[in-house]
Amino acid sequence: MICFIKKFAFIILMALVIFSCKEDQDNQIQQSRAENRKALGSSAEDLLSDDSYKSMTVEMVFSPAYRPTQQTLDAFMTFINARVNKPDGVSFIETIISDQNGPFSISQIRNIENEQRTIYTQQQDIAVYVYFASGNANSDTSTTVTLGTAYQNTSIVIYEKTLQEVTNNIQDDLTRLEATTLHHEFGHIFGLVNIQNDDIHPGNKHEDPDHLKHCIIEDCLMYFEAQSVTKDNLKGQMQRLKALQNIPNFDPDFCIQDLQAKGGN
Repeated sequence: MICFIKKFAFIILMALVIFSCKEDQDNQIQQSRAENRKALGSSAEDLLSDDSYKSMTVEMVFSPAYRPTQQTLDAFMTFINARVNKPDGVSFIETIISDQNGPFSISQIRNIENEQRTIYTQQQDIAVYVYFASGNANSDTSTTVTLGTAYQNTSIVIYEKTLQEVTNNIQDDLTRLEATTLHHEFGHIFGLVNIQNDDIHPGNKHEDPDHLKHCIIEDCLMYFEAQSVTKDNLKGQMQRLKALQNIPNFDPDFCIQDLQAKGGN
């Protein structure tokens, strides 16, 4: 009987040890992910400067049918490297997942990130997550579509299915719209425009008072039409992108100055 009690007590002790270890492990995981679950724009300086993080890792997540074009990915790498100060470099990795069922709310997008994201900020490397969604935004209407959304300090969703649909999957048009949308949303996690109410320009000289958190300059990457567009105006936007013969850039007198104030290029 005494022997049985000792064995039973040992089993209980081991169960408590295992539970405690699992709880500690879960807490460590949550703490490690906390750096990537902050408010939009709050990590702008960390992303742009080399003060806290010497390198950056960008994880791009998509299913096989919704991989962005190679031209978009190449342009994206050039765009990031031109803007950030990371002496130890910027790494880009691809994570392949299965199609997820849309349309998506931002809550559902967050859940997908929690399940599929594999790279988090650690030590001197800051991590960014970009999901190319296999569905549309559930906020789309009969007249408007959402192309992308930056929804946390290091989290972006690009509604790739929408982009493919509105461009009829014509590669040149798709690349222009993909790259413009991706760069625009990255501008938001860079803190543009006035996301954290810390814009260096006074009054409404930079931020469009009619479309808050966007640039007042029509040719700028951060102009509001690069994010959410009406279906009627979409053809006009595509024509403007073709006329530029390039992806829109940040306005040098406003957006670039704001990025430089946070340690970027």
